[in-house]
Amino acid sequence: MKRQEKALIIEQLHEKASRASIAVVTDFKGLSVEEMTQLRAKCYEVGVDYQVVKNTLARLALKDTDHGELSEHLKENCAVALGYDDPVALAKTLAEFDKENKKFSMRYGTLEGQFLDSDAVKELSKMPSKPELLSSVLGTMQAVPRNFVCLFANIERKFLYALTAIKDQKEAA
Repeated sequence: MKRQEKALIIEQLHEKASRASIAVVTDFKGLSVEEMTQLRAKCYEVGVDYQVVKNTLARLALKDTDHGELSEHLKENCAVALGYDDPVALAKTLAEFDKENKKFSMRYGTLEGQFLDSDAVKELSKMPSKPELLSSVLGTMQAVPRNFVCLFANIERKFLYALTAIKDQKEAA
């Protein structure tokens, strides 16, 4: 690889890593091309960049980003997955692929500057995704006005029952 090509790869990876909220380093040793293509397709669906890159280039690219701590741990064959919007989506995608393929493994990662080991990334994958959290917040926000309306409807209903009972009592007398 020429020096200019290496500089371009470093620049592109540095730009992506600067925007990413989560980065996970994975081990892909022993995976076939077809399996790697499936993984890349799954990652693409959830908005994740999955890139196999040489360790020296990755070290240079990750330096001066939130994920610079990963530089010290890059050894052997590895790939970097970068997630931008929803860190849980990246963790879930990699965890699902990890369950399906024995040769694949998540090594470690960083979430907004905090180092995560493989167990922490797996725990992150068990959390609800961003859309699920937003829907639960929206449901909670809608419950307050709905309960407020029901409360006043019950007050009016009880007042109406009282008036009906008084009317029936006077008609009976």
